[in-house]
Amino acid sequence: MPKVELLSPAKDKETAFAAIDCGADAIYIGAPAFGARKAVPNSIEDIADVVKYAHKFWAKVYVTLNTILTDNELTTAVELVKELDSIGVDAIIIQDLGLLNKLIDLKLGIHVHMSTQCDNYLPEKVKFFNDIGVSRVILARELSIEQIKNIHKLNPNLELESFVHGALCVSMSGQCYLSQYIGGRSANRGECAQPCRKLYSVITEDGKVLKKDIRALCLKDFNASEQLDKIINAGIISLKIEGRLKDIEYVKNITSYYAQKLEKKASSGKSKYPFEANPEKSFNRGFTEYFLNGRCDCFNFESAKSKGEFIGTVVDVKEKCFKISTDKKLHPQDGIYCKNSGFLVNKVDGNWVYPNKPVYLKKGDKIYRNQDIEFDKLLKLPVKRQIGVFIEIKNSVISVTDEDNVKVSIEIPHGEKANNPEKIKDNFRNQLSKTGESDFYVEDIKIDSELPFLPISEINRLRRDLLEKLTEERLKIYNRNKHPQTPMNYVQYYSDNVDYRSNIHNSSAEDFYRKCGVKEIEYSFESKQPNRQVELMRCKHCIKYALNMCKSPQKLVLQDEYGKKFPLRFNCKNCEMSVLRPQ
Repeated sequence: MPKVELLSPAKDKETAFAAIDCGADAIYIGAPAFGARKAVPNSIEDIADVVKYAHKFWAKVYVTLNTILTDNELTTAVELVKELDSIGVDAIIIQDLGLLNKLIDLKLGIHVHMSTQCDNYLPEKVKFFNDIGVSRVILARELSIEQIKNIHKLNPNLELESFVHGALCVSMSGQCYLSQYIGGRSANRGECAQPCRKLYSVITEDGKVLKKDIRALCLKDFNASEQLDKIINAGIISLKIEGRLKDIEYVKNITSYYAQKLEKKASSGKSKYPFEANPEKSFNRGFTEYFLNGRCDCFNFESAKSKGEFIGTVVDVKEKCFKISTDKKLHPQDGIYCKNSGFLVNKVDGNWVYPNKPVYLKKGDKIYRNQDIEFDKLLKLPVKRQIGVFIEIKNSVISVTDEDNVKVSIEIPHGEKANNPEKIKDNFRNQLSKTGESDFYVEDIKIDSELPFLPISEINRLRRDLLEKLTEERLKIYNRNKHPQTPMNYVQYYSDNVDYRSNIHNSSAEDFYRKCGVKEIEYSFESKQPNRQVELMRCKHCIKYALNMCKSPQKLVLQDEYGKKFPLRFNCKNCEMSVLRPQ
């Protein structure tokens, strides 16, 4: 398996540190503004701290500015990019092509990654960004492994990033306008209200109810952990975990799980975990591999809540308790999920479970645990990541070489001759090995010369000075080896016209498309809703397929809990579904 980057989410500085400690080769974190998760901004000062911490391990930091921007916001965004460049951020993740237009002119060194919000599904779109000269394209989640292979074949020198785990947007990214239409909260502006997780009824055009009050647009969570080799061999160099709104325990568990699956890391050091990572123990709505190997049952019509891990089935029921057949150990205060309902465990007596409220279960019901209280305690323990080093003492010089062959040396100060040379060697070995909570651990020590007598405190000082010098040298080498963003340029777009789905929200984005040869331009849905029937959402998830109605000619409608009706359109040739704006 080639070296590949594990990319983890971070809602804040603390989570970023934890992700790096748990084995992430890179993290992505929100800027002070303009991120697609508006609820989790971070200050420049905090991002600078994350950069310093990550770079010690040769891990990278990417900052999201992946919303569409107004003309007034563009100036602020450009200045923000300059600040991020000045503090050493490795790349910015953007959606707005008006911002890309400004960056082409600025010629900054910071790398530019095109967000999945750009709807990077068509090979032509990815090729367009590659020809412009961006550093990386983050692919659409809906792509199969074969489609990824074809995109890589067209763009062999372009970095491709793919999601491998986390929540799924039912709409193709950047193509969802349902939240904006319903309540004026734009997904493309970082304010999605998640209408896809709400209840809908599926009805026919003439009003017949086929399914009442189901989560018709709710998907299971993505889990591609069994397909990593295929994904990497298809041309992906960065494996992305979704979750900038997720808590620190989620990030630690999922990052650790994937880090231990990768044989060759793109950064330095190894982590020691006080827990056994298990993705089923973190928030999930059930798992799917989505479209990696073709269409599958990716939907979860039952609930938008966390399902957790399956632990067993009900074998007996009494008035205030039930018996479960399981090989798992349950604990008081564990969270249980069953049949779209949840409760806590008050008491456990053998396999008899006493819930904290009345529950209505029957034999055969499947029981899931969505909060394992003992596992959560382990997740709160710190994870330490350290870089392996080899120490050698020769000719009164201490040298340390790390796992990346970075080497530094310091001289041992002169001292009186030791009365017990072997004892002094033991002292040096013992004290140099005590790296404690530093960023290094000692794999071996070799001593090839006589040593002067030095007090323990002086040997400790030598160790601290040596490792500080090594850290400084690692940072110098990291910065020296950073390749700046190659100059970007304008190239011909693959179409003469673009509509609202290109999310043009400012005059600079319009200017960009004009420079790329586009003649007919329509502004974003957020700017002005088109005066025609338009799709509010385009998805690979298909309700007809889910209801086993692929061959049915019936026209279907989604009706929300307030009675609003959204016509559905099916493109069976491409196996796609669109949710249309009501007329």
